[in-house]
Amino acid sequence: MIGEEAMINYENFLKVGEKAGPKCKQFFTAKIFAKLLHNDPYGRISIMQFFNYVMRKVWLHQTRIGLSLYDVAGQGYLRESDLENYILELIPTLPQLDGLEKSFYSFYVCTAVRKFFFFLDPLRTGKIKIQDILACSFLDDLLELRDEELSKESQETNWFSAPSALRVYGQYLNLDKDHNGMLSKEELSRYGTGTLTNIFLDRVFQECLTYDGEMDYKTYLDFVLALENRKEPAALQYIFKLLDIENKGYLNVFSLNYFFRAIQEQMKIHGQEPVSFQDVKDEIFDMVKPKDPYKISLQDLINSSQGDTVTSILIDLNGFWTYENREVLVASDNDSTADVDDT
Repeated sequence: MIGEEAMINYENFLKVGEKAGPKCKQFFTAKIFAKLLHNDPYGRISIMQFFNYVMRKVWLHQTRIGLSLYDVAGQGYLRESDLENYILELIPTLPQLDGLEKSFYSFYVCTAVRKFFFFLDPLRTGKIKIQDILACSFLDDLLELRDEELSKESQETNWFSAPSALRVYGQYLNLDKDHNGMLSKEELSRYGTGTLTNIFLDRVFQECLTYDGEMDYKTYLDFVLALENRKEPAALQYIFKLLDIENKGYLNVFSLNYFFRAIQEQMKIHGQEPVSFQDVKDEIFDMVKPKDPYKISLQDLINSSQGDTVTSILIDLNGFWTYENREVLVASDNDSTADVDDT
């Protein structure tokens, strides 16, 4: 034992492998032992870590089989309808979703499936590799809902939880003022803090799939996933396409100015002193440090790790205000922390 942890050496590991029988043989190999061997001075591995490793492997294997049953074409991919069927049949096995009304199932399934497709099908081919589904963490999040004791914090941060799905759908219903099941540009303009610029919203409705100029729930989900995950490459790709008004594959001074003018106009309306575009443009290029000093590509934006800040500055008055006043906000945060420490 090391403290609470039981350890085992290689010789005994092999003995256990023999006793465990042929079914477990694949796990009792030198390769797996070496993989789990960390810096123990006596060359032993943690039994618990080995157990967890095997459990994970078996789980992945079972899940792959489970997902493959829905692969109608047998090509190693799932289409949207295949994944919808998989999740619909999974709902009764997840205790955390017990309280969901049957009438909400179709909206829940749509909400869950969109996350997989938004992040794992960036080229919008309409299908995802089973291998990619297994490799990402979304299935872990979804299957976390098996845990009956899941904390409130975990539920709030998990896109697949009932409170999260109801929050997103509830926001959609609140925005839909005329109750026709779709969102107009005017209705979407009240999203979040209601400070997205008109120019940006125009681009959303030009580029995204709409029906008679209105947005359905599925298109809205992509919009929410992009704006709530602005650090992620797939979200930046979505927003970049909207910012790239000339469809050139890069942002130049013209496109930055085109979007920032709307921020300046909003500042005037709110009685704020407009900020010079020249200063903002220089700050953006300094943050991103693009390969070409006159053009910002999507890859530049992703590599800079500043994509969320840059996009907020260009599309959302509240995002720009937060950026402009970041030093004041940090100082007031520190002050409030100091107050807490004093008490």
